[in-house]
Amino acid sequence: MAEYSLSRDKITGSNWLARGVVWPGRFIADSFAKEHEHWILWAPVFFGVGVGVYFALMTEPSPWVGPVVVLSCAVLLWFGRGSQFAVLVATAIAFAGTGFSAAQLKSNLVTAPVLERAYGPAPVIGRIVKIERLPRGPRVLLDQVELRRIPSDRTPTLVRLRLHPKDQPVLGERIDVFAKLSPPGRPSLPGGYDFQRRSWFEGLGAVGFSMGRARRPNSTRVDDAADAGIWFRQIRQLISDRIRVAVPNASGAVAAALITGDRSAIPESVMADMRDSGLAHLLAISGLHLGLVATILFFSARAVLAFHERTALYWPIKKIAALAAFAGTFGYLLLTGGTVPTQRAFLMTALALLAIVLDRSPFSLRLVAFGALVILVIAPEAMLGASFQMSFAAVTALIAAYESLGDRLTSWLYGGGPVRRALTYLIGVALTTIIASAATGIFAAHHFGRIAYFGLAANLIAVPVTAIWVMPWAIISIVLFPFGLEGYALAPMAAGIDVITTIAHHVAALPGAVGHVRTGPTFGIALVALGGLWLCLWRGRWRYIGLIGIVGGVLSGSVVAAPDILISESGRLAAVRLDDGRYVLSNTLREKFSAGQWLRLAGQDRKELWGLGSGSGSSATAKCDPLGCIARVKGKVVAYVRDERALSDDCVAADIVISATPVRHKCPSAIAVVDKFDLWRNGAHAIYLTDQGVKTDNISQRHGVRPWSTKRPPPRQRFNSAVSNR
Repeated sequence: MAEYSLSRDKITGSNWLARGVVWPGRFIADSFAKEHEHWILWAPVFFGVGVGVYFALMTEPSPWVGPVVVLSCAVLLWFGRGSQFAVLVATAIAFAGTGFSAAQLKSNLVTAPVLERAYGPAPVIGRIVKIERLPRGPRVLLDQVELRRIPSDRTPTLVRLRLHPKDQPVLGERIDVFAKLSPPGRPSLPGGYDFQRRSWFEGLGAVGFSMGRARRPNSTRVDDAADAGIWFRQIRQLISDRIRVAVPNASGAVAAALITGDRSAIPESVMADMRDSGLAHLLAISGLHLGLVATILFFSARAVLAFHERTALYWPIKKIAALAAFAGTFGYLLLTGGTVPTQRAFLMTALALLAIVLDRSPFSLRLVAFGALVILVIAPEAMLGASFQMSFAAVTALIAAYESLGDRLTSWLYGGGPVRRALTYLIGVALTTIIASAATGIFAAHHFGRIAYFGLAANLIAVPVTAIWVMPWAIISIVLFPFGLEGYALAPMAAGIDVITTIAHHVAALPGAVGHVRTGPTFGIALVALGGLWLCLWRGRWRYIGLIGIVGGVLSGSVVAAPDILISESGRLAAVRLDDGRYVLSNTLREKFSAGQWLRLAGQDRKELWGLGSGSGSSATAKCDPLGCIARVKGKVVAYVRDERALSDDCVAADIVISATPVRHKCPSAIAVVDKFDLWRNGAHAIYLTDQGVKTDNISQRHGVRPWSTKRPPPRQRFNSAVSNR
């Protein structure tokens, strides 16, 4: 390992640091040199930085940006090969450039037609490739889509459609339905969840709802034959139906979710209890489930092989058991639908089993780094999602913690008596739950705006029940399905699920079980991620520098102002922010998704109507009538116009005019005007009232023009545009 014994000169490129003029720099340089074995762990981090830079851009870059960066780094590596500092910097930037190119390449590879404008009501013909049975009616995904008067090269590849509640769709069948479609929606607020971007990478080109019952089309296409994907979905649907027949209650729906990944039939009350108790992760097929399946299959296969003395003595039963577990886990992946999070979990599980076959440790940060790099190469867009962030945060923190505490835990375990050893499993579950909850809690709060305060206690009971009782019976039921005997395994499995849902219900009902927190800025969660990685990937004392990033990320929300006024893209919903941070809405019945996103921004758990939510002691007064609403916020009069008959008065009296109708004349007293045309062109708006004046933000300004974003024509010259503040 002599080649890694680097001097500070080589690392920093400066003699003054080597002589110790600046102690912090010397400390970091020494620590960095000592941890050369962990340098490779940062490869996926820099790759991810490149991915993040690509998605943060406002315009689509030239396809040569990434390759030029990588080529420049190659030149730097050649000319700077005598300097370790130059080599390390060039390598890091090269990984970032490669990540940038990977994200751009994936964006280009998934290019598919997107509906340009609203369609219908008109006929929609397509083949059903996915069914979600929701309380308000089935929702289907269609391919082989045909739309009236839209050429095939401009017809979306995939369309998601909500059908009539009485429809009974069948996988693989073609339907003809009278429906209304629209392009995937833009974010409901600047910087908010980007459904357009997600739809782009999923190939989804339109969403909508039916205006009547679906029927079979008059003609069929030659490519209507079911493919392998539909065949697997049909098997999943059959198994889900049989589970719900055998266990016709909420436990049956949860059992179907754990066996086939179909959560659509779980009652909303059960879902709410699981969310509020911090147990919702048990319903989504993830690394926990894949890991449990692999563990059960591995030890079961090894135990069976060990029964035969000759096999146990002369065969590599450990490696055979690992291969058997791999085969069974792959089958479970296919059975559960192979979603992106499940594929990610399977990859990590497969790498762990491969490590066993190769006589390596299955629990290694290098293994995690390799898995993360592979996933980022295949699906770079996954890095932006909660699933990727939370799963890798949990597994990285767990492995780092057990690597750090391993020797002390082992000495404690074997230094005690039988009682201590008997408590090992419970202590392990408790410690694992604490570490995983701490690692994922900040990410969960950022993405979902809520914290389950008693989630730790609920998980301490529910996770062992899932691992010891529920999942083993789930595997047995899968084995018994071909023989029609699954009911014998589903009954005890349902009993275990009843225990979990009962725990969830009682924990969720506790006072203060759920806390709603304000969603922080994107740079804040990035700071948390980088700080957490610094804490987990290094081993020396300098690892604790990462705590600065974590604390800074957590506190970032307090230094970023929340919008004082929010307006939806349609103009049918507006909100103003009171002095205490609460938002009051112009309507509590329309655009519930947008309203939910806005309330989550403020950490607010319930809707309050504009004019009724001001409360005592607030300087923000508000009132509404059928024509619109008026509010005074931070000394400014804000008018929300529903009906154009109110425009003449509001234009004279208000400082800020928000209109769901076009404003065709000048508003003499208005500092800013946001009307129907502004909203249609630029998307949802956020307005900030500061001491320096009025600042407006909108989707176009924040999200830019990317392949997945809505393109609108440039505005004409009009009076008081939203961006021409006075």
